[in-house]
Amino acid sequence: MTMSFSHHTLGQRVHFGTGNLTADVRSETKRMGAQQILLIASGSAEVAADALHATLRIAHRLDGARQHVPVEDVERACDAATQAQADLILCVGGGSAIGLGKAVALKTRAPIIAVPTTYAGSEATNIWGVTEAGVKATGTDDVVLPRSVVYDVELVRDLPAELASASGMNALAHCIDSFWAPRADPLNSLWSAEAIRALNRGMAQLAEGSIHSPEGSQQLQYGAYLAATAFASAGSGLHHKICHVLGGSFGLPHAQTHAVMLPYVLAFNLPSAPEAGERIAAALGVADPTAGLERLRSRVDSPRALREHGLKEADLGRAAELILGVVPASNPRAMTPDDAVRLIRAAWAGDDPATLAGPSQRDDDARSLQSQINSVPDRSSHLHGRASS
Repeated sequence: MTMSFSHHTLGQRVHFGTGNLTADVRSETKRMGAQQILLIASGSAEVAADALHATLRIAHRLDGARQHVPVEDVERACDAATQAQADLILCVGGGSAIGLGKAVALKTRAPIIAVPTTYAGSEATNIWGVTEAGVKATGTDDVVLPRSVVYDVELVRDLPAELASASGMNALAHCIDSFWAPRADPLNSLWSAEAIRALNRGMAQLAEGSIHSPEGSQQLQYGAYLAATAFASAGSGLHHKICHVLGGSFGLPHAQTHAVMLPYVLAFNLPSAPEAGERIAAALGVADPTAGLERLRSRVDSPRALREHGLKEADLGRAAELILGVVPASNPRAMTPDDAVRLIRAAWAGDDPATLAGPSQRDDDARSLQSQINSVPDRSSHLHGRASS
């Protein structure tokens, strides 16, 4: 069987290790010739940021990076970078800190070193996102891809189990979405399958209460990196488009939203993507991918329902409308207005994802919610930038 595809491999230097934080970051800053460093840190990464601050030439430090990268935070950070004449951005934390650093890099063109403290995967992509007026705009630009990434297993060994579970599921979503994203190809599928295996091994140790073991934590870091690499190449599929809508428009927490939505998008797409289903099942070591994912979610006590994370029932009509507007043309299964209603209501309530695999069966609630879609005014807005596919 012949193949025909185009693949874009992103270039960056990646370090894995234990207790390697300071040495590897210092080595990378020296290699880049950095003189004035802007340090951006998540609130949960204060200890690691302090360690780096004590040994590096930090021109300015910003703490407490917020989720979804609000545009006002970007403006303040860009002003700080300009005043400090920053020639390097050092991001320490999860997706919020790295996302803010990317937004600054987009404006200033300064290179990034990323030190991840979760499994968000933003460190391995050239994708940026900024939220303004309740709308999250995303795009791609190679300038936002961190030049170097430093994974130190000691930075994730004490991650709270609840966050580790949600963040691991977020990484798993990168893998699964890559099977049917706009630029899906055999190489992305290969990396995604290996990432699923690593994440499955790491989360199995999380379920056994041994997340503090270096082996389990490194499996999760390794899987998160491979997953993000595949995602960056393949592009945003249906799952990520939906999660960007929910995060940007309704302020839902990033990792938890991904963890909740994953089984619903998987169940919806699988009837039209049997080959992807076979590869996902094989990587999970099960016969049925939806059952395998459900077993894993149960083992790690993954988030279950959007209503538990801030989405109101009154907003479901608006959410369904927004979801319909972002379905990628590459998605293996077409989505009707009724499908969008059923999907978001099921995820909101925490219903059995298997109900989305078959044809639509509308109930009174779904009919009522469907009627809201055309009655809600369009409040969308756009930011400048090249939208990601």
